Amino acid sequence: MRTAFITGGTAGIGEASVRAFVAAGWRVVTTGRRADRLLALVDALGADNVHMIVADVRDASAMQAAIDALPDAFGKIDLLINNAGLALGTTAAQSASVDQWRTMIDTNITALVTLTHSLLPRLIERQGAIINLSSVAATYPYTGGNVYGGTKAFVRQFSLNLRSDLHGTGVRVTSIEPGMVETEFTVVRTGGNQAASDALYGGANPMTGDDIAKTMLWVAELPPHLNINTLELMPVSQSFAGFQVARQ
Repeated sequence: MRTAFITGGTAGIGEASVRAFVAAGWRVVTTGRRADRLLALVDALGADNVHMIVADVRDASAMQAAIDALPDAFGKIDLLINNAGLALGTTAAQSASVDQWRTMIDTNITALVTLTHSLLPRLIERQGAIINLSSVAATYPYTGGNVYGGTKAFVRQFSLNLRSDLHGTGVRVTSIEPGMVETEFTVVRTGGNQAASDALYGGANPMTGDDIAKTMLWVAELPPHLNINTLELMPVSQSFAGFQVARQ
């Protein structure tokens, strides 16, 4: 039985991924700060199938201690899904919060690379795979995207460079780059504004966490000689914006 390590399993894409991988016969180690939500997953899917780590991915010491203490049944990692991440704020750079910028960098970049580095020996031993959750924001800029878009561009480029460094090890690396997915993402980004989230997704027929989870499961279960380098997804209702022009 293969084992996936999925960060941010308490909601959205992460929770959907835990459920999808267990349903497909994988064991899953998953992380999150909300113990009640992780416990609900374990209760629903079984302690033999899900091992939870209650920790903030930004806390490198806590994460490493939890990895070192993994039970034998969950210790052989075949797949790392770096899903945990967030956007904070929607304002332009000149009025944005630097503290929010730092939180995005610490979560989307620093925690991701730290965990990846920690698990690389296990992944190499198993000739496993890494799936990093980037975003279309890595490629297409938009007003208010500033540091969030920058962090996701880092994730995309880090994924490509990992592929180069891991050449010959058998480890596959994929950057998944979704567009509009209806999860708690916008509620978090707007500081808890459910109305803003409802307005963004209303009538848009966006993608769901299940859509992205199924996509990642497909990537993970491809024959081991195939690598998807990058995969960009959008709902049909979403496409590309025009250029802005400021007139005097």
